[in-house]
Amino acid sequence: MLQSELISIIEQTAPLSLMAEWDHSGVQVASARADIRHLAVCLDPAPEQLRAAVEAGADMVLTHHPLAMRPAWTSALNGYTDALSILYRNDVPLYASHTTLDANPLGPSAWLPDLLGLEDRVILEKTGTFTAPDGSVIEGGFGCAGRLPEAMSLARLCAVMREALPLERMCGVARLIGDPDREIRRVAVCTGSGSSLLEEAAATGADVFITGDVKYHDALALASRHDARSPNFCPMAILDVGHFSLEEEMIRRFALLLDRKLDDVTVTFLPGRDPFLPLTFLSEVPEVLS
Repeated sequence: MLQSELISIIEQTAPLSLMAEWDHSGVQVASARADIRHLAVCLDPAPEQLRAAVEAGADMVLTHHPLAMRPAWTSALNGYTDALSILYRNDVPLYASHTTLDANPLGPSAWLPDLLGLEDRVILEKTGTFTAPDGSVIEGGFGCAGRLPEAMSLARLCAVMREALPLERMCGVARLIGDPDREIRRVAVCTGSGSSLLEEAAATGADVFITGDVKYHDALALASRHDARSPNFCPMAILDVGHFSLEEEMIRRFALLLDRKLDDVTVTFLPGRDPFLPLTFLSEVPEVLS
């Protein structure tokens, strides 16, 4: 398949019209290679992932995160220059579907709202519009909120999340702010880093916001608002499952979607690795705790 045709198919699900102003989705490293027979898909353009893609025989790589968010010098040897070296030496183009994928409410970014069966969804932050396969114009944006088919306790929702995202996928860590016995009817979700959308999630009447990278002071401020005596009372709970887990599953599902669409291109998903190391290794070295 021609590289240009493959990019057009990628952009059917991750349209550039949805890209945030601060983002850099699209072609990251250009190549004159015309024909693409093997596409590798992964979350991050890390050197180890790019080496694995080349070793698997891929002649193009699709990632979620961009290689760089702003122009960068190549005056020092680091992961950025290592990635460029791997791609250029093997003549492999790199394409990133970042906020373009995050903002499509009909795409893989909706995997958790779909799993939870959220109804009557609204977008937390709109970024643009795109044309759906049926010709209709759809609004896109970051995150969504919707109603559960049946209410459940916050503890039960956490159990559902644990089943959907095994602890080994989350480095064994998920952080909760809120009363586990509280009844949950409305859920807000944002993949990746959604802490900037806390107020937008609360404004939808969400009982819980599932996201990653919630900062300490943001969490502290929201926790203080759980007191009904607070002038800014907000009982919304937060479930922080980290940046990696929701997006890793999103990009895996994007790879499956592309594999179904591309008859003459092999699609290989390369599982990623959360950069945070779980502390389970401490059980093997008890002298550290003594």
